[in-house]
Amino acid sequence: MTIRDATPAFWTKASLATRFAVVGGLVLAVFMALAAWLLTDRIRQVVVRNTATAAALYMDSFLHPLVEDHVAGTAPSPAMRRALSEVLPATEMGGRILSYKVWTQGGLIIAASDPDLIGRTFPLSEELSQAWAGRIAAIFEDDAEEEDRAEHALGMPLLEIYSPIRADWTGEIIAVAELYVADPALKADLQAARLTALAGVGGGGLSLGLVLYAIVRQGSRTIDRQRRDLDRRLADMRRLSERNDLLRLQVQEAAGRAAATTEGGLRRIGADLHDGPAQDLAYARLRLDALARTPTPAPEEMAAIQQALDRAMAEIRQISKGLVLPELAHLPAAAIVRLAVEAHQARVPAPVAVELETDGAPPLTPGMRICLYRFVQEGLNNAARHAGGADVAVRLQGGAGMLRLTVADAGAGPTADHAPGLGLQGLRDRVESLGGRFGLERRCGRTELWMEVET
Repeated sequence: MTIRDATPAFWTKASLATRFAVVGGLVLAVFMALAAWLLTDRIRQVVVRNTATAAALYMDSFLHPLVEDHVAGTAPSPAMRRALSEVLPATEMGGRILSYKVWTQGGLIIAASDPDLIGRTFPLSEELSQAWAGRIAAIFEDDAEEEDRAEHALGMPLLEIYSPIRADWTGEIIAVAELYVADPALKADLQAARLTALAGVGGGGLSLGLVLYAIVRQGSRTIDRQRRDLDRRLADMRRLSERNDLLRLQVQEAAGRAAATTEGGLRRIGADLHDGPAQDLAYARLRLDALARTPTPAPEEMAAIQQALDRAMAEIRQISKGLVLPELAHLPAAAIVRLAVEAHQARVPAPVAVELETDGAPPLTPGMRICLYRFVQEGLNNAARHAGGADVAVRLQGGAGMLRLTVADAGAGPTADHAPGLGLQGLRDRVESLGGRFGLERRCGRTELWMEVET
């Protein structure tokens, strides 16, 4: 199974804009979610750090004089205990501090809001280690450690701050203050900042996606329109190729039939010359030989010889007249049709109705001019032989790149085994070699010989 076979039918038939909307929407959604998460996390870190820094500075200024005097002890001094229990709660920051711890080196708690923790040692947490390294550490609503489970059990949003306490002159870190600040407003501010970030990133991403979709959709429509045009042109080219193949076969068949027709025409001309003028000339030759042995030829013999020679000359002229074309160069279609009709009427004095409906003068090739003349010539000859020249009409219609010529009469039409003049097969070959169409049919009691050719 190929990848194309495994592709759903919807995806295969979908436009470029639809594919972009699906794939681009997924990518954009992932990007917006990641960007929103990074932005809100960054905002959380900044807000928590700023709040923690303010609280740490306050506690450092409050605690470090007390801690520096009693850091060696394992329990708070009376002054430290009084300051932490009476003075600190009275301050603005102290009212928000739920509990506190003061750590010394080794994880020992020397002061705490919970008396049970004083003097106990706990493992150093990551935040406590950061504070001993000189950095203020803060976490908001984190999981509880062993020593601060009581604070987290209150169920309030807590800001846990680890602040290093330094000595006045040396700057040495002598203790770490751990504070638990109740700050419901901080949680609300973080939630509002998170929603604002999501709205900003989502709105910006959605706007960008819509703009890009509009651009891709316009391009997709252009591509679809061009693809439809190409498909239509390809179909036209296929039809044209099939038509060219058909015309090529017709031209090849017409060329073969034309060769056979030409050979047949030459045989008919030879037969006409042999059976007509040749017989008269042979008779005149025999009579002349006989007269050569007679001292005084009789006048009637001379008259018979003269009549035979006259008949031979007349037949030769008649045969030649049908073979030789008049000058057709630069003549329009209507003039060629009139010339052929006039030549026929000069031989056969019968009326011929001529109807010419040409829109302008369509361009004609030399082969097309000869074809028009021969078509009218053969059509009128057939009408004279088979219809007696009764009710003969020639109609020429031209325009919109098409030329149609019709010769109609009131006769029954030639029989299947009759081949007069140039012959219907020769006419068909001429017309089809020009890429045209040819027909002989009965319509409304009349015989119509017609041809159509593109100009």
